Formats: sequence, structure tokens, C-alpha cells
Amino acid sequence: MTLLFVTLGAMIGAPLRYLTDRAVQTRHDSVFPWGTFTVNLTGCLVLGAISGAALSTPWMLVLGTGFCGALTTYSTFSYETIRLAEQRAYLYAGLNIVVSVIAGLGATLLAYTTAQALLA
Repeated sequence: MTLLFVTLGAMIGAPLRYLTDRAVQTRHDSVFPWGTFTVNLTGCLVLGAISGAALSTPWMLVLGTGFCGALTTYSTFSYETIRLAEQRAYLYAGLNIVVSVIAGLGATLLAYTTAQALLA
């Protein structure tokens, strides 16, 4: 049953990641990977909210592991950062790392505390 729950979430998260990434990136004329940044930040918000809400195990499997796991992408974040460095866009590479980590942690904390406050 666990595999089914994770698969259900991933079936939504994976295509949504691709479509969101393409939609966001085509609107920016920049080498900065705005699409990946957007999906990763969104995943942090969702995971923080569902963790703060302390959902039941099936929902955590569908939304946390399946949906957020397929929506977010650490490998693409890493690849795009290396690609920026190879293109000598060192400022963008550094900003991608710093801003992604700080914004991701901040989004997770914000969503977690907000969900806990709303449900208390």
C-alpha cells in the first residue's frame, strides 16, 4: 500500500514539476534557473505545511514523499549550479546556492509554523 500512495503523489508531482519549470523559465530572460528555484521553493512550502499539520501516514506518503519528492529536484539544482559555474556565471551559481538554501529553509519553517498555529 505504501508504494501505491507514493506513486499516486508522484504521478501529480513529476508532470507538475516539468510544466511549472518550463512555464516559469520561458518568462525569464536570464541564466538563473528560475523554474527549478520555483518548484523547489513550492515543495518546501508544501512539505512544511503538511509536516506542521501532522497529517496521517497515508497523506504524508502521498503528499510528502510522493508529491513533494517528485516535484522538487536536488539533482537539477546541482546540475544547473555546475552549469552556471562552467559558463563562468559565478555570481549566479553562488546566488543559486545561497538563495535556494535560505529561501527553502525559510519557506519550510514559515509553512510549518503557520500550519501548527492554524491547527492549534
